[in-house]
Amino acid sequence: MYQRILLPTDGSEASSTAAEAAVTLADQFDAELHVIHVAERDQTATAADDVNATTRYGEEAVQAAIELATSSDVEATRAVIERTKSIHQEILTYTDKHSIDCIVMGTRGRSGLSLGRAVLGSVAELTLRESPVPVMTVHEETVIGPDIGSILVPTDGSECAHTAVDHAGELARSVDATLHVIYVVETGQVINGDRARRLREALEEIGEKALDLALEQVQSSTYLPTETSVLNGRPYLEIAEYAEENDIDCIVMGTHGRKGIRRFLLGSVTERVIRRADVPVISVK
Repeated sequence: MYQRILLPTDGSEASSTAAEAAVTLADQFDAELHVIHVAERDQTATAADDVNATTRYGEEAVQAAIELATSSDVEATRAVIERTKSIHQEILTYTDKHSIDCIVMGTRGRSGLSLGRAVLGSVAELTLRESPVPVMTVHEETVIGPDIGSILVPTDGSECAHTAVDHAGELARSVDATLHVIYVVETGQVINGDRARRLREALEEIGEKALDLALEQVQSSTYLPTETSVLNGRPYLEIAEYAEENDIDCIVMGTHGRKGIRRFLLGSVTERVIRRADVPVISVK
């Protein structure tokens, strides 16, 4: 499923976790691992010193990832790219040029949450917005398992969710994993009383139908071990908690929600799950 995996690294703690995730994924799929560093120029240094410093720093970050890959017998290539455009554009250009199937990269986790809104690291967010291939994100606190044995995919019945379900099903088949499909009824704004009960029951019925459609998708060819659940609460919290309580190894989500608004913003649920989940999250468009 993944034949060529790209790991952009900057030597940060999150990048180190991403390196571990990328090597594990490449090992499980017997895939090629491409490790790159996009060098940024330091405007306070002289041109010569700047190039030497960024190249040396990039080489060190890449070398650490290469050594990790070598220790796991993963075939890896390396490159330090001197930036001529934005970092995420360099990453996407490399992705296209080398026919990359999946990008693995680090971003800020829950410890980096701002009071106003959850904001991903700018390079990761821009890459997620524009990447034509799935992007696996991890943060400093992400737990990387030895392989993928259980996968969680939330659905809301949208076109974007159907894409995520397809990808999760294909991934589950390729690694013989159990697929967990959930629908979260958002009840945070619902008042108490009989009217609230009827509304919740109606939303749960919609959720059951969405799960039935998802099951029909993933079981259309051959049998796939699947578990389904309708949950109540704040979606991003329920998704993260379900993943923790059910020993999920990986979450697959779409980057647009039910409204399908065409804009350069990730869905808020996906963004928050990326920040809070303790396991890697694969985002697909």
